[in-house]
Amino acid sequence: MKNLRLMAILAMLLPCVAMAQISVSGKITGSNQQALVGASIKIKNKGITVLSDNDGGYALNIAPGKYILSVSFLGYKTEEKSVDLSNNQTVNFTLIQQAFIADEVVVSATRASKNMATTFRDLKKAELEKNNVGQDLPYLLNQTPSVVVSSDAGAGVGYTGLRIRGSDATRINVTLNGIPLNDAESQGSFFINLPDLASSVDNIQIQRGVGTSTNGAGAFGASLNIQTTTRRDSAYAELNNTFGSYNTLKNTVNVGTGLINNKFSFDGRLSRIKSDGYVDRASSNLKSFFVSGAYYGKNDILRANVFSGTEKTYQAWNGISEEMLATNRRHNDFTYDNQTDNYQQDHYQLFYTRTLGSKFTANAALHYTYGRGYYEEFKEARKLAEYSIEPVIIGTDTISKSDLVRRLHLNNDFYGVTYSLTYTPKNNLNFVLGGAYNEYKGKHFDEVVWAQFANYNGSGSIRHRYDDNDAFKTDFNIFGRANYQLEKLNFFADLQYRRIYYSYFGINPNGDPAQQNATLDFFNPKAGVTYNINQTSNVYASVAVGNKEPNRRDFTDSDINSRPKHENLVNIEAGYRTQFGNLSFGANGFAMLYKNQLINTGKLNEVGGQTRQNVPDSYRLGLEFDGRWQINKTLSWAATATLSSNKIKVFEEYIYDEDENPAVPLIINTYSNTNIAFSPSIIASSEINYSFLPNAGIALLTKYVGEQNLDNTSASSRTLSSFFVNDIRLSYNTPVLGIKNVNVSLLVNNVFNTLYEANGGTYPYLFAGVLERTNYYYPQATTNFLLSLNLKF
Repeated sequence: MKNLRLMAILAMLLPCVAMAQISVSGKITGSNQQALVGASIKIKNKGITVLSDNDGGYALNIAPGKYILSVSFLGYKTEEKSVDLSNNQTVNFTLIQQAFIADEVVVSATRASKNMATTFRDLKKAELEKNNVGQDLPYLLNQTPSVVVSSDAGAGVGYTGLRIRGSDATRINVTLNGIPLNDAESQGSFFINLPDLASSVDNIQIQRGVGTSTNGAGAFGASLNIQTTTRRDSAYAELNNTFGSYNTLKNTVNVGTGLINNKFSFDGRLSRIKSDGYVDRASSNLKSFFVSGAYYGKNDILRANVFSGTEKTYQAWNGISEEMLATNRRHNDFTYDNQTDNYQQDHYQLFYTRTLGSKFTANAALHYTYGRGYYEEFKEARKLAEYSIEPVIIGTDTISKSDLVRRLHLNNDFYGVTYSLTYTPKNNLNFVLGGAYNEYKGKHFDEVVWAQFANYNGSGSIRHRYDDNDAFKTDFNIFGRANYQLEKLNFFADLQYRRIYYSYFGINPNGDPAQQNATLDFFNPKAGVTYNINQTSNVYASVAVGNKEPNRRDFTDSDINSRPKHENLVNIEAGYRTQFGNLSFGANGFAMLYKNQLINTGKLNEVGGQTRQNVPDSYRLGLEFDGRWQINKTLSWAATATLSSNKIKVFEEYIYDEDENPAVPLIINTYSNTNIAFSPSIIASSEINYSFLPNAGIALLTKYVGEQNLDNTSASSRTLSSFFVNDIRLSYNTPVLGIKNVNVSLLVNNVFNTLYEANGGTYPYLFAGVLERTNYYYPQATTNFLLSLNLKF
């Protein structure tokens, strides 16, 4: 706790620290001497960026020294100049229009720009590469504001969890190049299906809250807008290899042709990741590839991406009990040899972008995803009737229960089109019209592949299908957004209409299994204003509305009369962003006001199925800080902090005794102003980087997550304790024997051997009339390492 207080005090003192400053200013124009408004002026390798104003002007204050200024503007070639600042200087830039357009226009329709009144963070390729040594993509986001990550296997490989502002993956919209990644039915994003995706990612924008209009599932906590490989002008080859604790192994090969004849490029990646996991038997065997080819014309881009991932993981889904946690943190309840999850997902994407004169840019994309797989599990003494199997009669004995092995299958197809049209009639005005139409077909079927009773019939195995149902979903949305710069004010308005049709195998009003359907229409307006105090500072405020449909289980476990309502969110954001000299930071407040948020209450529906229930009123209120200070040429510090209050105004908990009367709750507890589960009131991070040699550095990465409730009762006996974890990263770069760069890095996680759990759960039950509650947890790895060798040719 003392360390946390120190971090908080130092973070608050950041804006108060000042150094002797030199001013560098100038003007950014095109070759026709027209001012370029919103051009990005960056001091390379310092994390300092400003935008040009309405006259194309800019100004920076920075400590004396030698720097490289880099200026970029969409549609123009990036220009760099070296400056030696010993006194105030004027440095002007004249940018030359590119012979071809940049890949960034593919994702620009669903992204926030620097002056937009949206709370966001951009992660570039270089920042992602620093920690990309084998752990899943959520772990590369761990040092960004309001993020909490967890791992079922404990070491960051295999199934991992991501929460932003307390919202889980089902409430985080994820797009790959503007194409939805979230599963259409569960609405979660499973990065395990795309292992080592980060090695093919160029940049990520994280928008917290509702954010701008996007495609796919509603963003109730955040959205991740991921852009994969973009143009690299020179040919390259990279070999990346990692070995670490728990027999973790990562091998990646990246190759690319660079730009051929100034028109074509081809890129490819092949990866595999293996790990035994921190938890017993929680192994992972992951493989993936990524191939991309592009054509660059003067006015258009045509790009095709094909990528795929396969995974086989031994299950660690159940966590471990509170009692076992004290004696064997690595315990795994599962012991059946093939208690595994097996899945493959193939993605096909085709993009076409064209500039239509100087004012219009059009984007269109076709996509198709094919997923298939199953998970297998051993079940002990199960009722045969649950699997539509007749009792086995042997002599005078009737066998109605049996040990068995079952497989739960999912085969699905997801395909559609996304599009956008950008119109920029003036430098200070632009319009975006965009949207998507997608279809999903899901085939769910389950089978018993072995049962003990089958031996009585002289057979060692069976293939008995006991459940078979299909789902079909369409998702259409269209949005329009306008940005207008009026002197120091920037206004934006964003309107989206979304229509969903869902057909599924569920329950009719009579309680009988039957094909059912639902249609939902959503209107999601957003608006905001930014006031530019000067060229390096602004304040902003926005309000956005989001709506989100229930997930598959909400539909299938209810009939049309008991079906939960859709969720609604009003998101208010206000913040301040500034940059002066070697210091940049942002501070913002947020209010996320929910109507009919869906949560687990323990309530059963008419046929005894577990359902989530709508809570009329709940909210998240918080403050976030995100800052970076380049203390000197060799030392930098980045820090984030979130303070929040996350409450449900009235929560009712239902508890049943399934052996007595499973249709009637025996206990109903009512709680007022209670905490939302898995929503810590404090989240903080720190990253201190020190370059002790010109090509060698060390970093201390720190993460603090406050106490979290396992359910929505605020009970102190059902919590995840706060944790304070530190990692150390060592890196060394040098060219050797014609190799452009040899990078050796060592990531030591949890250096102080902290015992902590980042995820868990709880459930109540009645036994002989007595209320019992059971907690379970997902312990995270103690001190462990990942050593990598990366070669760039």
